[in-house]
Amino acid sequence: MRRALLPLLALAGLLSAAVPAPAAVSATSPPRKAPAAPRISVRVLPATVRQGDTVLILVAGTRGARDVEGSLGAQHLAFFPYGEEYAALAGVDLETKPGKVGWRIGLVDGGGTPRKATGSLTVRAGAFSVERLTVPPGMPNLDPGAERRAGNEAARLRTLYDTVTPERFWRGPFTRPVAARKPPGGFGSRRIINGQPRMPHSGIDFSADLGTPVVASNRGRVALLGEFFFAGRLVVLDHGLGLYTLYFHLDGVSVTEGQIVDRGQTVGTVGVTGRSTGPHLHFAAQLGRARINPPDLFTLPVRD
Repeated sequence: MRRALLPLLALAGLLSAAVPAPAAVSATSPPRKAPAAPRISVRVLPATVRQGDTVLILVAGTRGARDVEGSLGAQHLAFFPYGEEYAALAGVDLETKPGKVGWRIGLVDGGGTPRKATGSLTVRAGAFSVERLTVPPGMPNLDPGAERRAGNEAARLRTLYDTVTPERFWRGPFTRPVAARKPPGGFGSRRIINGQPRMPHSGIDFSADLGTPVVASNRGRVALLGEFFFAGRLVVLDHGLGLYTLYFHLDGVSVTEGQIVDRGQTVGTVGVTGRSTGPHLHFAAQLGRARINPPDLFTLPVRD
């Protein structure tokens, strides 16, 4: 009987060796997800926007981002790094139609993924004065030669405003360009002569004595010097990223084209050149083609 069991035991051993042992199971954690990219957050200042305002657009959630760009309506936005954010200035022209204006922001994040944000702001009407005058027919009109000259000079300025220098020259707050006897005013005011509306006043007027020093409102490059029909002797400063300041009716000029000037540096003196009825400085500001209220620059909430 014992001999009969031996072949059976041997066969059982062979069968047990042929059955593979259960595979060892290793404990593995699920694959880790990449951290979500920070959300783009856009702030628009001021909260209430009116015709002629300067708008500051701040974009957060841009750490590691590149190629930050955008637009406000048809206006290109030139962004610059500002702390951990990106910032851009935009101008609402003084004749912008009240209503909603769309904005768009685009960037490429640190991981190479394109991202965007869109929205809109509401432009409200500005409070501009209107003066109605009645004069003899033909009196306010220019002769053909003066009209051609003024038109050519205006075209020259528009070409300049379309030039966006990629370097940001200005830093921190802007300063008043002249010590004046009384607060300046006149931005956006319009005359209606014999029922025909004239171009609105696109700057502010500082009343000052002849020869009073006029200084650069902020750091910039002298982009243009000239003797214009309406503006008289003028200086235009390019502050970079599409921002320009203009100084009209000067008596003397103390800078040269292409020169870099610092905030507070003298660029000329108050005069009565061009179409001027007395000594004063006409001070204007442009963001691209947008005519903006210059005092907005004095209170700009950018501190670097």
